[in-house]
Amino acid sequence: MFDQKKIDRINELARKNKTEEGLTPEEIKERDVLRKEYLANFRANFRARLENIEVVSPEEYERRMKAKKKN
Repeated sequence: MFDQKKIDRINELARKNKTEEGLTPEEIKERDVLRKEYLANFRANFRARLENIEVVSPEEYERRMKAKKKN
């Protein structure tokens, strides 16, 4: 899981990179590692959501909604 501290650190490094000071080589490496970890987490979560999508016909959808209303 990707926690808020890591997201805050990515944002902090991005802000620092935009200044004239820039990032040190160590900070660039840290930023790259955090970015890769963030993207891997994002892709895994997105794939999980896609795998749970079920396509149904309009008729099947109507049947499901009617069944839901009865419950």
